Amino acid sequence: QGCTKTMENIHQFACKSTLLHAFTSFIKIACFLFSIQTVFFFHTHLCFLFFNFCFPFLGWMPCVFIPNPCPVLEFELRKAKETIQALRANLTKAAEHEVPLQERKNYKSSPEIQEPIKPLEKRALNFLVNEFLLKNNYKLTSITFSDENDDQDFELWDDVGLNIPKPPDLLQLYRDFGNHQVTAKDLVDVASGVEEDELEALTPVLGTILPPTLDTLQPVENSLLVQKLEDKISLLNNEKWSLMEQIRRLESEMDFLKNEHFAVPAVCDLVQPSLDQSPHKDSKDSGQSAVVNSSDEGINKNIHLPVSDAVDSTTPKENSSDSFPQREREGIPSSSPSSKSTVHFDKPNRKLSPAFHQALLSFCRMSADSRLGSEVSRIADSEKSVMLMLGRCLPHIVPNVLLAKREELIPLILCTACLHPEPKERDQLLHILFNLIKRPDDEQRQMILTGCVAFARHVGPTRVEAELLPQCWEQINHKYPERRLLVAESCGALAPYLPKEIRSSLVLSMLQQMLMEDKADLVREAVIKSLGIIMGYIDDPDKYQQGFELLLSALGDPSERVVSATHQVFLPAYAAWTTELGNLQSHLIPTLLNKIEKLLREGEHGLDEHKLHMYLSALQSLIPSLFALVLQNAPFSSKAKLHGEVPQIEVTRFPRPMSPLQDVSTIIGSREQLAVLLQLYDYQLEHEGTTGWESLLWVVNQLLPQLIEIVGKINVTSTACVHEFSRFFWRLCRTFGKIFTNTKTFKNILIILDSSAGNGVLTKATVPIYATGVLTCYIQEEDRKLLVGFLEDVMTLLSLSHAPLDSLKASFVELGANPAYHELLLTVLWYGVVHTSALVRCTAARMFELTLRGMSEALVDKRVAPALVTLSSDPEFSVRIATIPAFGTIMETVIQRELLERVKMQLASFLEDPQYQDQHSLHTEIIKTFGRVGPNAEPRFRDEFVIPHLHKLALVNNLQIVDSKRLDIATHLFEAYSALSCCFISEDLMVNHFLPGLRCLRTDMEHLSPEHEVILSSMIKECEQKVENKNVQEPQGSMSIAASLVSEDTKTKFLNKMGQLTTSGAMLANVFQRKK
Repeated sequence: QGCTKTMENIHQFACKSTLLHAFTSFIKIACFLFSIQTVFFFHTHLCFLFFNFCFPFLGWMPCVFIPNPCPVLEFELRKAKETIQALRANLTKAAEHEVPLQERKNYKSSPEIQEPIKPLEKRALNFLVNEFLLKNNYKLTSITFSDENDDQDFELWDDVGLNIPKPPDLLQLYRDFGNHQVTAKDLVDVASGVEEDELEALTPVLGTILPPTLDTLQPVENSLLVQKLEDKISLLNNEKWSLMEQIRRLESEMDFLKNEHFAVPAVCDLVQPSLDQSPHKDSKDSGQSAVVNSSDEGINKNIHLPVSDAVDSTTPKENSSDSFPQREREGIPSSSPSSKSTVHFDKPNRKLSPAFHQALLSFCRMSADSRLGSEVSRIADSEKSVMLMLGRCLPHIVPNVLLAKREELIPLILCTACLHPEPKERDQLLHILFNLIKRPDDEQRQMILTGCVAFARHVGPTRVEAELLPQCWEQINHKYPERRLLVAESCGALAPYLPKEIRSSLVLSMLQQMLMEDKADLVREAVIKSLGIIMGYIDDPDKYQQGFELLLSALGDPSERVVSATHQVFLPAYAAWTTELGNLQSHLIPTLLNKIEKLLREGEHGLDEHKLHMYLSALQSLIPSLFALVLQNAPFSSKAKLHGEVPQIEVTRFPRPMSPLQDVSTIIGSREQLAVLLQLYDYQLEHEGTTGWESLLWVVNQLLPQLIEIVGKINVTSTACVHEFSRFFWRLCRTFGKIFTNTKTFKNILIILDSSAGNGVLTKATVPIYATGVLTCYIQEEDRKLLVGFLEDVMTLLSLSHAPLDSLKASFVELGANPAYHELLLTVLWYGVVHTSALVRCTAARMFELTLRGMSEALVDKRVAPALVTLSSDPEFSVRIATIPAFGTIMETVIQRELLERVKMQLASFLEDPQYQDQHSLHTEIIKTFGRVGPNAEPRFRDEFVIPHLHKLALVNNLQIVDSKRLDIATHLFEAYSALSCCFISEDLMVNHFLPGLRCLRTDMEHLSPEHEVILSSMIKECEQKVENKNVQEPQGSMSIAASLVSEDTKTKFLNKMGQLTTSGAMLANVFQRKK
């Protein structure tokens, strides 16, 4: 009965024409704040009255009636009773476990002590944790967790006992942590302007609905409800400000219309409906009603008017300026037309009534009952209004713009995000910015980054942290690499505009996570570049070790792009920070050297050349930073002043840097300042020495000795290691200058070479690295003479002492890779050719083989061939034999026919001259050379010379009576035939020489090596079968028997047999080698 009486009072209140629109607004707010379902099913009588008396005045909700609501209401009543019983049970249980009041006071008085968890809180958290485990595939853990909480049903949220909606999952709660902040000012603004007498009509309904809900929820969990209501209040308060500004503008327009007695066409369609509903007694009431009605109809589909606004807008006042509280009017900038120049329109000289004018203009087809119509009908007349309008419209504009043209919206989005007063709208706009393009290309990403930097400069570090960084964090694991690439690039671009605590914590952690987890090379490359920028701004010494670990991870990345970016950006930036901390010479460089030494100790049986390259290349990239440190800490650094004419720096003074960050002039500050320092540096080294120069003394007394010691430990036969250390020493000497190289580097290395016991050091990698890394730094005539003399001395000492020639070979290989040193090497070899010692001449003959690759045919014809011919007629047989590999290399690399004929004649003399018939070592060397160069030699030379002479050698070997020599020749023949079997061989050559040679070789292997005999029998059988098939079938094109030997069946059988052998595989590596 109380509810019935209340609704009748509301009906009488609503039927008054002057309060019609206020009642309408209130009903809308009630349905918004308390869901329509709650009002509908709260009481049957209330439901009936509510729809009969209220809904006819609502233009936005249909009047739907249930013919027989009793079954539905009975069901709802039964469900409500069950819920009440469950809540009572939970409340009883919670009361039993509730912490005593005194204990709660103790917890409040001691903030460091956490309040114990409540039973209901525990059940809710259990449900959320189990849900998180299931979503992330921790199924076994979820089962165990459920077993440990067998008193709870994890399938149904209602089992928790809370009669409230289920909260978001744990991940969403974590991401939204700290985002809900409601200031005290917001709470005061919501309540402002509301008086008790204005809420008299609302008290019965609110008193009926609210107390049961609050009484039910308060013992359970007040904090969640309060938080939810605060969020709603904040949202409604923001909307209130927007509506108040619109109402004030419309009121000003109505005042203008009343004064001019003329209806403006822009608002005629909004005012007409209210004029048609009921006549008003005075123009002031009519204007007020029109304003409220037009604002309601224009915005009812987009926003909900707060309670305070509804009351304020429906209470009649003396004038429109008093319709809002004083502080609200002061907080809103005036937007009335009177604040600007008044716009006057020509009035017609007619006597038509305003109502007729309005009815006439109503035929203009204008729309204000839609979102877009509402936006179009109100023109923004202030900056704030423009920002609010853009914030409302941009989310609807962006999805309808073509993807290829969306970057045109970036300036508009950024300006709105910068100036919009509402945080949530700004967050939405920045979210649109980062999701503007599905897969932004490089140019589009650059445009977005430019906008982000402009935004950061405008708003400051606090808003960058609060608004931009969350957008990056949300997309750190996006499925598209272009979006993750945008995140990585944003972290670097925004680094200068972030708070320093965030730079060294959150941003650094984000980049570290992407470096470790991202699979895309482009993303990791961008991460490295951003890390370099972060290292240029970070100032927390505690992050030094974390930066070093990131540096090692980046250097060891499998992608060449990432490693290159590390050397270009990350490493120089980190080195600059290390220099400021004083750790370059005390930690960074020594740590890398220690890692190299450890690698060499552990890699005696197999060196990890990749890691060695990683550490050594890092040291090489640190040389410019080290030299800059030496200059900046020099005794003359205080004297380096720019005055007068600045000396010029030679273009070739420094090696070409990999990036501008490795340019010494960039590190110092300017090229002019570097020129002055270099002039003082050379003078100091030449005249005053290094006394008191701690940074340079560290290089001379600690760095160089440790490097030379490491060089002595590496394997001289490892071409890669020799090359890496050679490049390092070359760059070190070129950077520190010629005076330093001649007085410090030479001195340290020569001391090691001269003080060594015997010639042990001459056989190590110290020789090639000194020759190719130090002596080649400068190319003047005296420098070249120094290099020639060193190589001649090493060749003489190693030859006379019968020491291994690996160090000399490594030097020739490294120098021979550069054509500029070919003439120099030939000068050294000619010294050996004319040497009085046969040992030296033999060494020179063997070195020719290493220098021929890559040498021009002109040099080979004019310088190499005469020297080899001279050595081939040497009195010592060993010298003659040593020339055979070099002759073979000429046959492999040269195409000049005259030169090939000369080589062919020389080799034929070795094979046919009677004085060489018993030279077992000569025959062995020739067979090895034929097997090595045969597959790559000129085809005519192979067909006319190599294969026939192999056949002759196989025949002669059948007559050998010494089994050891016979087996040695047979083994080398087997490897040679294996290499030649995959070459193109004509049918006649196959029948006349290749097959007979294989049969002779099989005869030797039957007695000496049965396992080889099995393979040879299979090869002979296949060749014979192919020859027979060729004779039966018609020839097809130019296909030969040899080509058929490379069928899959033959290769499979051949390789299976070869895998069973234990002989050397040196020659077998060339089996499937193609001609170059």
